[in-house]
Amino acid sequence: QVQLVESGGGLVQAGGSLRLSCAAAGRTFSSAFMGWFRQAPGKEREFVARIGQSGTVRSYADSVKGRFTISKDGAKNTVDLQMNSLKPEDTAVYYCAAGGVAGTSRFDFDSWGQGTQVTVSS
Repeated sequence: QVQLVESGGGLVQAGGSLRLSCAAAGRTFSSAFMGWFRQAPGKEREFVARIGQSGTVRSYADSVKGRFTISKDGAKNTVDLQMNSLKPEDTAVYYCAAGGVAGTSRFDFDSWGQGTQVTVSS
């Protein structure tokens, strides 16, 4: 398994930007699919973005496509999520996740961080 710690959340106005970072520890990081999910109050945890083992293949939810970018640094064992043009509906707790398959379901990931709050004001 991979141990994950997120950072970088906060409060931002609509149209602004935030960058989330996920620090990973564990010998399986290089072979893991890494993803970001989010969960708003009263809603299910939903897929946001995923990056493949090599860092070249990326997938995004339609709701964030063109605004969010996921990246991976194998040397630093980090996975970042750059979020631009933020909207109030992006408000949620954001979770970093690691898994062994190229999926977008939360059940495809077996290691999770503790989450970081992102709040976008209108």
